[in-house]
Amino acid sequence: MPHDHHDHPHHDAPPDPMTERVRRLEAAMVAKGLVDPAAIDAIIETYAEKVGPKNGAAVVARAWTDPDFADWLRRDATAAIASMGYAGRQGEHMQAVFNTPREHNLVVCTLCSCYPWPVLGLPPVWYKSPAYRSRAVLEPRSVLAEFGLELPPGTRIRVWDSTAELRYLVVPMRPEGTEGMDAGALAALVTREAMIGTGLPKVPKRVPAGVPS
Repeated sequence: MPHDHHDHPHHDAPPDPMTERVRRLEAAMVAKGLVDPAAIDAIIETYAEKVGPKNGAAVVARAWTDPDFADWLRRDATAAIASMGYAGRQGEHMQAVFNTPREHNLVVCTLCSCYPWPVLGLPPVWYKSPAYRSRAVLEPRSVLAEFGLELPPGTRIRVWDSTAELRYLVVPMRPEGTEGMDAGALAALVTREAMIGTGLPKVPKRVPAGVPS
């Protein structure tokens, strides 16, 4: 199963068929005056820089540091997330699912690639692949192992099927050793994969005793 964070193609490698198809379609539409290249660039920049995993990381970090917000997120994720300014297309209806020591959540869209754009940006290539969409449901533990995530045998894996009507955000467990860290520092530990369920947050760097941070 292809994982975009594991693949390292050579710069001179030919583009995959879908990329080439999209490129040709875009060129044809631009040539006919149907789309403005500047508008395409603006859309790409919006989802790459302004709408993306940084937003979701901020939501998770706030849930880690604000019990009242975490409770609101559990009860009404759509409203809680919108209160931070993260709302819009593909994020109209949200549900937050919280990992615990006994249960790990994993999100997939078995039909296509439904994904919460306002908090996670555009979906990664592997999320849209037929292999992930089918195997995440049939053999989630094996899929997680391929991402490098080995869960204890007793941990229950719960798979959530994202749809056009409802999209999910995984709230991972707060890493140990983060006591005293503010929301900004905590957000830097939250990865996109952790909010989909295929990974965990980063572990904070430990400063040896007697060494100034």
